Amino acid sequence: MRLPPAPWRGSGNFPWTPPDREDCVIDLQAARVLARSGLLAPARPDRLLGMALALARWGVTPASGYAAGAARSPHRPAIMDDHGTLTWREVDARTDRLAGHLRAMGILSGDAVGLLARNSGGFVEAATALSKCGADVLYLNTGSAAAQLEEVLRRENAVAVLYDEELAPLVGPSRERLHLTTEVLRELSEQPASAPPKPAHTSRQVILTSGTTGAPRGAARSGGGIDDAVSVLSSIPLHTGETTVIASPVFHAWGLGHLSLAMVLGSTVVLRRRFDATQVLRDVQEHRATALVVVPVMLDLLLAADPSAYDLSSLRVIASSGSALPGDLATRVLEAFGPVLYNLYGSTEVAYAAVASPQDLAEDPRCAGTAPHGVTLRVIGEDGRDAPPGEPGRLFVGSGMAFSGYTDGTDKERLDGLVATGDLGILDERGRLTVLGRSDDMVVVGGENVFVGQVEDTLLAHPAVREAAVVGVDDPAYGVQLVAHVVTRSAVDDAELQQWVRERLARFAVPRRWVRHDELPRNSTGKVLKRELARQ
Repeated sequence: MRLPPAPWRGSGNFPWTPPDREDCVIDLQAARVLARSGLLAPARPDRLLGMALALARWGVTPASGYAAGAARSPHRPAIMDDHGTLTWREVDARTDRLAGHLRAMGILSGDAVGLLARNSGGFVEAATALSKCGADVLYLNTGSAAAQLEEVLRRENAVAVLYDEELAPLVGPSRERLHLTTEVLRELSEQPASAPPKPAHTSRQVILTSGTTGAPRGAARSGGGIDDAVSVLSSIPLHTGETTVIASPVFHAWGLGHLSLAMVLGSTVVLRRRFDATQVLRDVQEHRATALVVVPVMLDLLLAADPSAYDLSSLRVIASSGSALPGDLATRVLEAFGPVLYNLYGSTEVAYAAVASPQDLAEDPRCAGTAPHGVTLRVIGEDGRDAPPGEPGRLFVGSGMAFSGYTDGTDKERLDGLVATGDLGILDERGRLTVLGRSDDMVVVGGENVFVGQVEDTLLAHPAVREAAVVGVDDPAYGVQLVAHVVTRSAVDDAELQQWVRERLARFAVPRRWVRHDELPRNSTGKVLKRELARQ
C-alpha cells in the first residue's frame, strides 16, 4: 500500500503529524539520501570510535567536526586558503593548542566571544578552538558599522573579540573584554599547550541577522545534526570527500552552513579572504571542485569573468542563496555553466526553506523550488488558513534547523510551531514556491496590492537593466507611489522602462518615479538596503 506524502518533508502545503508507520518510510528516504552522498560507506572501527568520542566530548560543533574529520581522514586536506593547505589532523591539533591558550587567558565554558574575520583558515580555527573551550561564538558581520558591532558585543555580554587585524577600526579599544587578532591566534596555534578538558557547556553558534529590516540580532543554534545534512543533501547532490569553493561569507548563515556540511561530508573547502571572480574560477579549475557556494551578486561577476576560458567540467553544483536571484540571471548562469545551478530560499531564523533545482529554474527562473526533506512549508492567507495553490500569503517554515529564538529574548511570529520568514509567497499545484518579497514590501497603490518583487523581476528582464529595486513612498493622491531605483547596462530612458512594465503588469504596478544609480547599496550577502533607498 502506498502511503500519502508527508507535507513536512517537502511534499505539500498542509499541517500534518506523521504516524509511526510513516516514520519508517522517512527513515528509508533518509538512508537513501545518506547512501547517495557516501555517508553510509563502511569505515574502520577505530575511526568510527574516534568520530563517536569527538561527538560525545563536544556535541555537534566545529570542535567535533574537525576532530571527527581527523579520525576519519587525517591526511586529507581540510582547508585551502591564502596561507596554504591544512589537513584534518593539522586543524584538530592546532585548535587543541589554541583552545588551551584561550582557556589560559580566561575564556571559559559558557562565555560569549565575538569573531570578526573574513573567509580563511584563521576564521575556522578560531571558531573551532572556541567551541573546544565551550564558548558561544558570535559571528560578526565584517560589513557592519563599529557602533553596530559594539551594540552586539555589549548586548551579548561578550568577554572577548577575535578579529582580523585589518578590521581593528571596527572593534575599537575596550577595557571590558579581551582583544586578539587572528594573526596572533595563528601563532598561538603553533605553540605547545594542553587542550582544555571537556566543557560543561556545549558551544552555541550565534549568527546575526542581516539587519536589513532592523538592528542585527543574534539567532542562536546549538549545532546541526545528521537530519539537517539529510535535508540539504536531499535537494543538492553533494558527496563525501569532494572539494567545495565557498565564496560567500562564512560568518553568514549560508556560508557557515556549507562549512558545517563540509565537516559532515569530510570535504575540502577552499576559502579566500576577498571575492575575486577570476580567482574563484581558477580555484574550481585547479582543485577540480565539484561545488561552488555563492550569493547571487557574485554570479553576475562570474559571468563577466568569462567562465568559458576555464576547465569547469568538475563542477556539478553552484549553490546560490542569501538574497533574491533575478530570473534572467538564473537563465544566463544555466546557459554559461550548464544545469548545475541550485537556488536556495531561507533565512537566518528558519535555515533552509526551499531549493530550486536546475530543472525548476529552467522551467521557471523565478521559482524558489520545493521544500527539502524534513521541512514544513506553508503559505497562510489573510484568513489565517492555508492559501490554495496560486494564491499569495505569508510564509511559515518549520524544521529541526529552525532557531529557538533571538538571544535578546525576543522571537519571530510562530504558527503551529512554524516560524514566519517575513516574506510573502505562492505555492503552485506542484508545491513549487515563488517568493513575492518581504511582507512589508507589499504596498497598496490606489487600493490595489502591489508586490514590489514582481515589479523588480519585470524590470530585470529588460536587457538594459542590470539592477533594480522598487520602494513605496507616501503620495497625497494615491496613498503610496512606486519609485524604481535602477542600474543600467546601456542607455535607456524612463519612458521606455515605464512602457516595458506597463505592457507586462497592471497599470497600478508601474513606477511613477525613476532614480538612477551607479550601483545599489547592498550588505555583505548582496541584499539591497531598501531602507537606505527609501531615505533617499
